Amino acid sequence: MYAMFVSVGVFAFANGYVNVALNKPAYQQYSIGIDIYDARNAVDGRKSDLSIVGGQCARAFRRQTATWWVNLTTIHSIHHITIYFMTDNEPWGPSSFLTEYFLGFSVYVSNTTDRLQGTLCYKDDNFTVDTIPAVFTTTCPVHGQYVIYYNERLPIVTYPDGYSDNVGTYLCELEVYGCPTTGCYGSNNSLPCPDVNCQYCHIETGTCQDCKPGHQGYRCELACDRGLYGSECNETCGHCRDVNQCSNINGTCLTGCDAGYLGDLCKTLCDRGLYGSECNETCGQCRDVKQCSNINGTCLTGCDPDYQGDLCKTRKCTIILLYIYIVIQIDR
Repeated sequence: MYAMFVSVGVFAFANGYVNVALNKPAYQQYSIGIDIYDARNAVDGRKSDLSIVGGQCARAFRRQTATWWVNLTTIHSIHHITIYFMTDNEPWGPSSFLTEYFLGFSVYVSNTTDRLQGTLCYKDDNFTVDTIPAVFTTTCPVHGQYVIYYNERLPIVTYPDGYSDNVGTYLCELEVYGCPTTGCYGSNNSLPCPDVNCQYCHIETGTCQDCKPGHQGYRCELACDRGLYGSECNETCGHCRDVNQCSNINGTCLTGCDAGYLGDLCKTLCDRGLYGSECNETCGQCRDVKQCSNINGTCLTGCDPDYQGDLCKTRKCTIILLYIYIVIQIDR
């Protein structure tokens, strides 16, 4: 038996969860390019007419692959996903010419449009034209911004009997039920994630699935290790004057940069021809100004002909004149 769905305002609710996909941006591969088959039709909340020409379904040209996705616009904690396949308003099952195009489909949740960077929620390797449902629901308690429908018929793969030779989209509605805001859980969407530094938690149990930037640990109770910051502590601090003063949250160097670097993150080299603390020093007469050390001003490939010294700031003729002057004074 399928759950009942009721529209309320701009959202739809199922068992207390919110359809966060409703009227969100959508895309489909090999789009036909006319409104009655637009990708957005599969998230417009309409599913009273599941026919090919009803204008309530997404449809694309049939090819070796079929990809459709909805952009939830922000990362959401998801509970379950429901798909209404196109039936053409005809009896469903082996007598329908459409069922073979859905066999083998997959559903992913990802933070990008690349399904392989996300979580595989469901991969059909069981359904036949006799058993695939017209309305399909899978539970997938993860978090992400994109929900991706994918199917394929690759030329080097042998598929089971009953599978079509190619695939298309043919989706009349795809609903994504979960929390409408970041950091909540529970069927009534009212409970904040129990761990203070938890950004996303399991929508049923509240167990933390992802910490806020700058934190780590089972309950997000630990700051990033020294020299690291950001989401999952995956970012490396820049050239801070004191690495202990690198913000574990956003990487800002709180007491400034080492010589040769600038910017809040101290990851930007001094502009060409400058060096030192806050890049306030000007390089000397280097043979190649690009080879002036941004840290201490040393000319790494030597000086212009009339200059010498590590910094190439001393003129040779000045030294000669000074030598002559000293000799004259001694002779007197």
